[in-house]
Amino acid sequence: MADKFLELMVTPSVTRVQEHYFGGMMDVRGERPRDALTDDEAQFIAARDSFYVSTVSETGWPYMQHRGGKPGFLHVVNPTTLAFADYRGNRQMLSTGNVQVNDRVCLFLMDYPQRTRLKILGHARVEDARQHPELVAKFSTPDVQRIVERVFIIEVVSFDWNCPKYITPRYTAVEVDAAVAPLRQRIAELEAELITKK
Repeated sequence: MADKFLELMVTPSVTRVQEHYFGGMMDVRGERPRDALTDDEAQFIAARDSFYVSTVSETGWPYMQHRGGKPGFLHVVNPTTLAFADYRGNRQMLSTGNVQVNDRVCLFLMDYPQRTRLKILGHARVEDARQHPELVAKFSTPDVQRIVERVFIIEVVSFDWNCPKYITPRYTAVEVDAAVAPLRQRIAELEAELITKK
């Protein structure tokens, strides 16, 4: 866990609850202004084909939204900056609107087969794709550029790796196909043998 994460998350109300349940509280003193991503985080992020992003509305309500794309669509620009192209959607604009009044975001990235999760705290800004075609070109592939409406740039403050407890392994269709491909091949071989023996 990066030092800054708990410093930000363990508020007075959290320490009171820790004291209530565990008889003590975590030491969260920190001096760093932010925690930079390492190669471990960068590789994990590059392999993801989806994540969840949460924002806070101007009335104080949390809002979480799913974002998906080809693996690597969430770009690690440098150890303290992430970016992703935001595609045309349902026209609600909730995340984009929320960031206009409160730039704090939390990204939640899951690797279900490996039972691994990464949380990232940061400050986001949104750039209009019509005004920044260079960002669209940089952070999206040609096949999706026509549906990019904006680009999110996130300045990373800190991150936290969670334990694997209670994460149910789940697999994509591509992962399932790869896992059963040897079985399909063996079935085909056995079926061919049966035909030749008839």
